[in-house]
Parts: sequence; C-alpha cells; structure tokens
Amino acid sequence: MGQKIKIAGWVSVGVIAGALTTVSLQTVARGAMTPLPLEEIQQLSAVFGLIKTDYVEPVDDKKLITDAISGMVSSLDPHSQYFDKKSYKEFREGTSGRFVGVGIEITQEDGLIKVVSPIEGSPAFRAGLKTGDLITKIDDTAVKGLSLNDAVKRMRGEPNTKVQLTILRKDESRSFPVTITREEIKTQSVKGKVIEPGYGWIRLSQFQERTVDDFVRKVEELYKQDPNMKGLVLDLRNDPGGLLDAAVAISAAFLPPDVTVVSTNGQLAESKETYKASPSFYARRGMGDPLQRLPASLKKLPLVVLVNEGSASASEIVAGALQDHKRAIIMGSQTFGKGSVQTVRPLGPDTGLKLTTARYYTPSGKSIQAKGIVPDVMVDETPEGDLFAALRMREADLEKHLSSGQGAEVKDEVREKAREEARKRLEEEAKKPPAERRLPEFGTEKDFQLQQALNRLKGQPVMVSKTLTEREPEKKEN
Repeated sequence: MGQKIKIAGWVSVGVIAGALTTVSLQTVARGAMTPLPLEEIQQLSAVFGLIKTDYVEPVDDKKLITDAISGMVSSLDPHSQYFDKKSYKEFREGTSGRFVGVGIEITQEDGLIKVVSPIEGSPAFRAGLKTGDLITKIDDTAVKGLSLNDAVKRMRGEPNTKVQLTILRKDESRSFPVTITREEIKTQSVKGKVIEPGYGWIRLSQFQERTVDDFVRKVEELYKQDPNMKGLVLDLRNDPGGLLDAAVAISAAFLPPDVTVVSTNGQLAESKETYKASPSFYARRGMGDPLQRLPASLKKLPLVVLVNEGSASASEIVAGALQDHKRAIIMGSQTFGKGSVQTVRPLGPDTGLKLTTARYYTPSGKSIQAKGIVPDVMVDETPEGDLFAALRMREADLEKHLSSGQGAEVKDEVREKAREEARKRLEEEAKKPPAERRLPEFGTEKDFQLQQALNRLKGQPVMVSKTLTEREPEKKEN
C-alpha cells in the first residue's frame, strides 16, 4: 500500500476547537505544474508593492507572504490550511499522541483550570495531582481569564524544564504550589473496564499511533478479568478522529477478513483507494499484525457502538463500516459528518500545506460528508432528553464546508431555535454545583446512554429518544 492517510482533530473538552481533518502525508510535491494566471499574479505583486511603500508602518515581507498563502488556502474550505513552523509541529504532535508537558487532562470551571485526570505515570501523576484539583496559577500567571488553549500552551514546553502550578484542593480547604518537570507525555486514547459480569466497555478518545496496541491490551485485560464475555460497548462519543490505519484496524478487529472498511475518491489517482480489513492496510512496516493476539470470539461478540455529534472522521469510518456490515448496533445521535480527505504536502523542512483532495465513503458507498452516520437507535444523553447536543458544531455548520456530493442539502430552520433553548439550559446548568449537573462522566453508572447500550446487549427494553430525528443535510443555495 502507498501512503497512509491520516485523520486528525483538535478538541477541547466537549467542544470542537479546531478543524477535524482526514490527511494523507506526502513527502514530495507533484511534478506537473498548472499554468499560472499571469494577470492575477501581477495584481498580487502590485498589492504587495503598495503595502510595502504606502502602508502606515513597515510590514515584514515574510509575514505578508505567509498571510497571503494562509488567506488563499483558508478560503477554500474549513479543513485546508497552511502550516507555519509552529502549527506544523503542533499538527504532528496531534497525530502522534505525544507532546512535552506535565501530563494532565483538563477542563475549565468558574474561570479556573480543573484537573479531569492526571495521565498515569506522568510528572503530574507522580507529583500527586488529583481529579478535581483546580489550577489557579501557572508560574507567576493567574489562570483566571486565560483561555483553555493559553493554559495548555503555558504548561507545555521543552523537556526537562520546570513549571510551577498553584493548586486549590477544595476537599482539603488548602492551596499549595507544585513544581513539575516537563517530559514527553504519551496520551492514553483507550480506556475500558468490565461494567458488570459478562459485559465490557471500551472507550476510544482519539485514533493515535498507539491506539491499536492499547486497544488489544485492553481487550486482553477485559477477557482476563471475565473470560465469559457476553457483549461489548465500543464508545466513540466525542472522539474527533485520528489515524486512518488505526480506524481500519479497529474495524478489522470485529469484521471478517478482507471486507471493505472505507473508500476514498478524488481527482488524483492516489485519492482513489479502497481500504480493507486486512493487515496490509493497517500493520506498520516490520511490526506484524497487531490484532493477532485478540481472542477469536471477539469477531462474534455482540457489539454496540456509541456515537454522538462529537464523533468525527475516523470514528465515523469505524461506525459506518460496522453498521454497513451489520456487525454492530449503532446507538446515540447523528455524528459530526467529517468525510473529506486532506493531503499534507511539505513546502520545506518545517512548513506544509494541507489541502482537501477527496471524500471518503462507507462500504455501501454512502458519503459521510456534511451528513454523518445516522444511528440505528437514537438515544438521548440523559433521561430528560438531549439537553445540549444542539450546541455542538457539526460539519454542516462550518463555513464553506463541502457538500456530500450525493444530492441537494436542506437548511434546517428549527436548529437555531433548538440551539437557543439549549444555550439557556446550559447557562442554568452551569450555576449548579458540579455534583448536581446532569451530564455525568462517560463510563459511570450514571451514564444514561451506556446503560441503554447494556440494555440492548441484554435484550432488555431501550429508552429510545422521543425527540431526536435524523438531521436533514443543509442545502447550499445556488
């Protein structure tokens, strides 16, 4: 197989914070050059000259060129992007699942940074940080007023450098400083446990380089705890994507050999590809088949896949493949709808161009773009309904998004009204103490959708949503 296609995404807790993309990394630019429109190039040169001579203050040449490239690329669609040195490095870190920092999953609460979980074995874990700790200062900078991204940037840095965090631990009524030495962190994209005898839950938070190996280890661990597994829930909620070879491998873990997992199609010859449930499409060179250690019974184990509006790209590939092959019941709400492929071409040693080059399709030939995967069974987030799903952005909400390429799209006028109602509910919810808020952590006994998935596996009644319906694709006006 040629180049591996990659899918990457950036998310903050529960909110899509950047473009989710399907990416093919290539090391050389195409040889054939398209003829340049000379008149337009001359006009660009004239504008450059006027800015240099007439603008109120001097402007750096490199900045002007970089901004011109960025504007030209970003005008195409939400996922095409020019990478400068910094953003190129961040992109590569996002797909590797490695970064230099302290090793904590965080969210924002009351203007402070809250520790969701320290990553096991990380510097923060060894320093004794706990779930629920609040970070009030990073070095000498007060966290109040900082965005989540700014806080992350301040905690990241070079290996073996130190950062001081001031921690507020409410249950101990004390505040104290902790000095932590940064090091390379390998994020954990796979969690799981035996929920009750015979039934397991595995959650994938992202598809990264280590995801398949971690998935295999987690399955082995669950079978060791309970050799008589009767059913499994694969949780892809709020999973923004990751690497395509990982998505193909996870699909192959449950599917018969050599069936189609996903296909791609675009103008370029290399964009026309069909990926199958075969090691040649997911095994790393010289590493062998990572799925060989899986129990043979996993292929037949009853399976429910949980998805929501935050499930995108690689998540949609897995859900679509398992749905089309009737291998799993898909439950939850309609997924994000990210079904386009971007090719990354290096422009130099540390810059690159990410350009949309294809759409991808489920085994039955359905385009996911701007539509997503529609669950077999629609299930709300809570017994009271799908409280805040309307606030989540989907591909069809993004400016300049590609159409599905499979027919017209229809504007949903009701959605804005639903968003306004959800926004008001969220404001009221935010005023409550954390323990009383109605969206519990995934995988807990209060996880309503997970409980409905278990009911399905056991053949018990499922509380199907009375309000969720398939979201109509958005129509583009001519």
